[in-house]
Amino acid sequence: MDTHRHDHDHHDHSHDPAGHANGRAGHSHAPASFGRAFAIGIGLNSAFVVIEAVYGYASGSMALVADASHNLSDVLGLVAAWTAAILAKRAPTPRFTYGLKGSSILAALFNAVFLLVAVGAIAWQAAWRLFNPEPVAGVTVMVVAALGLAVNGGTAWLFASGRKGDLNIRGAYLHMVADAAVSAGVVVAGLVILLTGWIWLDPLISLAISALIVWGTWGLLRDSTAMSLSAVPRGIDPAAVRGYLEQCPGVTQVHDLH
Repeated sequence: MDTHRHDHDHHDHSHDPAGHANGRAGHSHAPASFGRAFAIGIGLNSAFVVIEAVYGYASGSMALVADASHNLSDVLGLVAAWTAAILAKRAPTPRFTYGLKGSSILAALFNAVFLLVAVGAIAWQAAWRLFNPEPVAGVTVMVVAALGLAVNGGTAWLFASGRKGDLNIRGAYLHMVADAAVSAGVVVAGLVILLTGWIWLDPLISLAISALIVWGTWGLLRDSTAMSLSAVPRGIDPAAVRGYLEQCPGVTQVHDLH
């Protein structure tokens, strides 16, 4: 009886990690159809980074230059997310017995941290320009930012369908939405600057959008960190699970519940 109980408990112990791994797969395995979305997103954003950086310096707009830096971080983030999606399809090996599905979680964590770093750089530059205003070419800012809004909004749309079922896709989606928000803010700033001459609005809009991005990224950082540490998923009560298992016939004690 003791042997049976030990085997049964051991089975529960080994089954739970597997279930947890399967749960990870459900949240982190990118569908094959998103490979095309990654390719298009990387291509469009890479081209736009060059265009935005050149016109940003030419027009004197810190918002455009900062947005170009932000877009560059997103290109690198998309590359990391796509790489993780490919690795997640690898078959398990004697060393990586669950395969490499966890790489998608690491990519989501990387995206969140990288985005926060990029936002920090934007905020720093915006704060400096706020106290050291320089002339800004409003029309150029509006046109380039509008192009960025189309590129980022379109790329976000490519990932929209997978944002709820895959943490990696969610990270890519949030990156694109954040960039679209920045571009929209820059368009508004360019219009107001053109009409009023308020050049201080350029860095002020950048600071406001940076705060919104930090707020939106916090959830991704929290979830990806928790999953990388194998934390209990939100909405699951460990005590309730333990109580249910202890009531199962033949089980006298539950230990090392995962």
